Amino acid sequence: MQTDLQIARAASKRPIADIAARLGLTPDQILPYGHDKAKITHDALAGLTGPQGRLILVTAINPTPAGEGKTTTTVGLGDALNLLGHRATICIREASLGPNFGMKGGAAGGGRAQIVPMEEMNLHFTGDFHAITSAHNLLAAMIDNHIHWGNALDIDTRRITWRRVMDMNDRALRDTVVGLGGPANGFSRQTGFDITVASEVMAILCLARDLADLQDRLGRIVVAETRDRRPVTARDLQADGAMTVLLKDALQPNLVQTLENNPALVHGGPFANIAHGCNSVIATRAALRLSDYVVTEAGFGADLGAEKFLNIKCRLAGLSPAAVVLVATVRALKMNGGVAKANLGSEDVAAVTAGCANLGRHIENIRSFGLPVVVALNHFEGDTEAEIDALRAYCAQQGVQAILARHWAEGGAGATDLARAVVDLAEGGKAQFAPLYPDAMPLWDKIETICTRIHRAAHVEAAPGVRAQLEAWQAAGHGHMPVCIAKTQYSFSTDPDLRGAPTGHTIPVREVRLNAGAGFVVAICGQIMTMPGLPRHPAAEVIRLDDQGQVEGLF
Repeated sequence: MQTDLQIARAASKRPIADIAARLGLTPDQILPYGHDKAKITHDALAGLTGPQGRLILVTAINPTPAGEGKTTTTVGLGDALNLLGHRATICIREASLGPNFGMKGGAAGGGRAQIVPMEEMNLHFTGDFHAITSAHNLLAAMIDNHIHWGNALDIDTRRITWRRVMDMNDRALRDTVVGLGGPANGFSRQTGFDITVASEVMAILCLARDLADLQDRLGRIVVAETRDRRPVTARDLQADGAMTVLLKDALQPNLVQTLENNPALVHGGPFANIAHGCNSVIATRAALRLSDYVVTEAGFGADLGAEKFLNIKCRLAGLSPAAVVLVATVRALKMNGGVAKANLGSEDVAAVTAGCANLGRHIENIRSFGLPVVVALNHFEGDTEAEIDALRAYCAQQGVQAILARHWAEGGAGATDLARAVVDLAEGGKAQFAPLYPDAMPLWDKIETICTRIHRAAHVEAAPGVRAQLEAWQAAGHGHMPVCIAKTQYSFSTDPDLRGAPTGHTIPVREVRLNAGAGFVVAICGQIMTMPGLPRHPAAEVIRLDDQGQVEGLF
């Protein structure tokens, strides 16, 4: 059996100008990065007018080590829609180096449902993440430099909230001390690193409408407080202009293609467990102007990714999905039903039925936003007819279609039934989308609303100082912002080992962070880390160049 990398390497790619032409873009409206990838120019983006296509969100049940295949389904569905004669564009996020060299792997799909070039996409791609890292760390350097040269803003070094970032999993950098070595090296203080995808700069790039909006948002970033507790912003430090210069090219969406030569915009990459988990607004809006259908995804399970897509991205960007695809696998449902990964090869209809409680919870949550949903059963070779029938029967009881999709093995042809079901939902006019809470609701009430209505917590517990901090931000004019729940992706609770559909649990909010530029407040819950660590045996141990100089080991 060929690996994903071998399949991608054997792809028959079209010149990127041909893919752009499929979208109605002329050669002067793209900036080629080699033969198979390009950026859409700012001028081209500004000139897009006319009717918008329909937006389809792909999400999933809670992730398990068995795999769900959300990105694979996103790609397969996009290929299938094009195969049926619709103009469809795929919009997904860029891959972070941290998971690539850790345990999760890349973010380009799999099997016969992939976006290419797979190697470049999962490594440096067009340099967007490097630009985000540099812009973020430029601001960090300017904070310490300002203090070193006299601290005219009277920044309280005990209340600097802006940490540094790098696009790698490195637990040793979570808590650090900078400025050691005497006066020439600045003032010593405790700080730390987050992974680049958790940076507010990443969130800003993904929510900005254009370059002017980008600079305005960057300027609003709150990095510290003065000794008399006034906020200090990037604009106060005169950092926003240089940061925008570093991000000028990165703000332009990346155009690539699927294995079946259909257009895909791959842009931005916040994680859904620690950030808002969606590709860029600018890419999604461009695709909607250029296509009949736009198939996009939100990170991890629907309780994190879809919730943030709907409550944050759609709210701030004025987007409204026409339908939602909820991805599940028999294997993952069996794990949610209590089966160990080592035993997934054996038929267990009872475990599938028990695990469907997780699927049902996500169906309820999606419907609470007023959106129609279809379940995509991502097929694995070991799935039995009895197990598939059990899943279909459960979905029928919920009034939802469950469509068997074989895109991993067959590409777009294996997902045409799913594509037809999606078109029926989208064109049926059943979507009556509304966010889960109003802008005017107090920040703590928004956190409680998500934790109780989406995660089904019985109680939300605030660490000392959290409620007071939220009230202070409320008084300062930030109360209208949506909230971003940062927690484990593996469970509705904050216990990653508690699968299924738990209720009655407590969600502890240990810290809150103000992303004034991005426009939302982050609530960090349980033991979630904004700088992940590598596993005992990271993927980096097997990634190398072969005798022909080609990459091997990426997945």
